[in-house]
Amino acid sequence: MRDVTRRGLLLSLLLGGVAGYVDAIGFIETGGLFVSFMSGNSTQAGVEVIAQGATAVILPLSLVAAFVVGVTAGALIGRQGQRRAWAVAASAAAVAISAGLSFLLPDGPWRFLLLAAAMGALNTLYLAEGRARVAITYATGTLVSLGLALAALVTGRSRSEWQRPLLLWGALAGGAVVGAAAHRLGGEVALLIAAVVLGIVAVALAARRRLPIRP
Repeated sequence: MRDVTRRGLLLSLLLGGVAGYVDAIGFIETGGLFVSFMSGNSTQAGVEVIAQGATAVILPLSLVAAFVVGVTAGALIGRQGQRRAWAVAASAAAVAISAGLSFLLPDGPWRFLLLAAAMGALNTLYLAEGRARVAITYATGTLVSLGLALAALVTGRSRSEWQRPLLLWGALAGGAVVGAAAHRLGGEVALLIAAVVLGIVAVALAARRRLPIRP
C-alpha cells in the first residue's frame, strides 16, 4: 500500500467504505452471511455443515464462489489501466441489478451472489505481480498490515506506515455503520445508493483514463 499515491489512497478509502456499506446490508438481509468477508462465510459454512447438514452450506459457499468469479472477471477486465474503470462499472451494474431483484424477489437469496461478485471485482483495482496491493473489501489483510506497520513504528523503521492501513480499516468499519443505518430506508434503496456511488467512481476513472497510482 506504500506505493499508492494520496489520490489513490482516497479512492481506496471510498471503495473500502462502499464495501463495508454493502457488506452490512448483505449481512442484515441474509441473516448473518457476508458479501465481502469470505473468511466469515467459510467459517459459517464449516459450522453449519455440522449443525444443520450439507444443504445449509450451499449459500455461504456459493457466495465464496461468486466472490472468486468477481475477482477473476475484474482482473481480466482491468488488465490495462484504462479498462479498470470498467471493473468498477461492472460492480456498479451488479449492485444495481441486485437492488432491482430485491424489489421483484425480496425472499430470493441468490441475488446476493451479484453483490459478492461485485465486491470481489473491486479488489482487482490495485494489482502488482498478480497480487492485490490494497485489500479493498476485507479487513483481515489490512489489520495484518497495520500490525506489521506498528512493529515498524516500535523499531523505528517507519513512523507513518501504520496510518494508511488504519484509515482503510476505519473506512470499511465506518461504511458498515452507514450501511446499517441506510438499510432502514429499505435494502433496495440502500443498495441503489451504493450502485450510484460506484457508478460515479467508474465515470471519474474513465475520465482520467488511468488509475491514480504509481507504476
